[in-house]
Amino acid sequence: MDTIASLFSFITTPVSWVIVQFHSVYGSLFGPDTGWAWGLSIVSLVILIRICLIPLFVKQIKATRAMQTLQPEMKKIQERYKNDKQRQSEEMMKLYKETGTNPLSSCLPILAQSPFFFALYHVLNSIASNDTIGVINERLLESAQKAHIFGAPLAAKFTDSPEKVEALNSSLTDVRVVTAIMIVLMSLSQFYTQRQLMTKNVDTTVKTPFMQQQKMLMYVFPVIFAVFGINFPVGVLVYWLTTNVWTMGQQMYVIHNNPTPGSKAQAAYLERLSKHIAKHGKTRNRRERAIVKAIVAKGRDRNEYERKFINGLNKAGLAAQTDGVVIKSENGADAQAEDGTTTTAAAPKRQQPKRQPKSKRHHSGAAKPAGEPTSLTKADDPQDAKPSGNKGNAKPAGNGSTRSRAQSGQRKGPQRPKSPSKK
Repeated sequence: MDTIASLFSFITTPVSWVIVQFHSVYGSLFGPDTGWAWGLSIVSLVILIRICLIPLFVKQIKATRAMQTLQPEMKKIQERYKNDKQRQSEEMMKLYKETGTNPLSSCLPILAQSPFFFALYHVLNSIASNDTIGVINERLLESAQKAHIFGAPLAAKFTDSPEKVEALNSSLTDVRVVTAIMIVLMSLSQFYTQRQLMTKNVDTTVKTPFMQQQKMLMYVFPVIFAVFGINFPVGVLVYWLTTNVWTMGQQMYVIHNNPTPGSKAQAAYLERLSKHIAKHGKTRNRRERAIVKAIVAKGRDRNEYERKFINGLNKAGLAAQTDGVVIKSENGADAQAEDGTTTTAAAPKRQQPKRQPKSKRHHSGAAKPAGEPTSLTKADDPQDAKPSGNKGNAKPAGNGSTRSRAQSGQRKGPQRPKSPSKK
């Protein structure tokens, strides 16, 4: 660790200068030799660095979502060229170039923050070794060595010997208790940050290897922090615990206000937005209009939660327009359909008659007079029925009804004349 920290010694002077400037402010409030003055100086250093890294954090979010979107395509490339690794890499790079994504973009905040982390480690290690570094002179070095955070010196480690801890005017028990609590809090904050990302802000409709990797990191990162944390000085633990808490709060804000499409966080966000729009009858600001506009523009490509959002507005008598504005509509007229087109109020459906049971259908006809034959008569048969205007009631001889011929086994229709040979 000392070797790695020495590689970033070029940045120790700016880091030490920032700490000294914050120390001069907090020292006037809490005293220059107190742990509050030096501890808050380190916390302020973290906040300043993280504010400067906000643009990279936004870029990280966009890169992560772009990678999640590309996971199905990447899986197809891997299956197609599983026996040709070179072609697989070429197709992957081509895919990244076409979509404008970069896998390393999701690691930019960590990479950008690493030099400051190791520079701070180098500064605190020099304080523990009683060496001046950067702008920290002998007077500030003596003040930093007197600073204790809950009884633990700023430069003490969990693995320090009792003699080294006594030289810093503390006890080994205090150092190990404070460092152990900080390591546990640091690991728990990292675990919770990764867990809320996996459970709330991931598209549940897409199952990809990327999700499995994130789930694995959710358990690996806390273990790494716990293992390496015993070699960190108390000041570095303060730094890393503060940056973990900042990351957790920053991610909670993003999940609450800008969730990943298709995630549970988006379902909760659209539900809140739907209630607000239904209450006020309009969108409040440009951001809400942009969200509604994006959902309307998707048309049939909307996910389950977005379709539910549009249907909720329609039930409330509101219609989402293509420019993101929400207007009132009477009886659902001019409401946005799920394919993005405008629909009018539907006409009432025609009522279909109910089908009667078979037993009722058999007995639904009128009762017949007694003595009337049940077989069909000539007038009942549509083939033998004659127009009402025809007064000729003479019947040809031997011409029985169709029903009678059918029952006697004769064929319906005209009969073929017999062959003369049979006469």
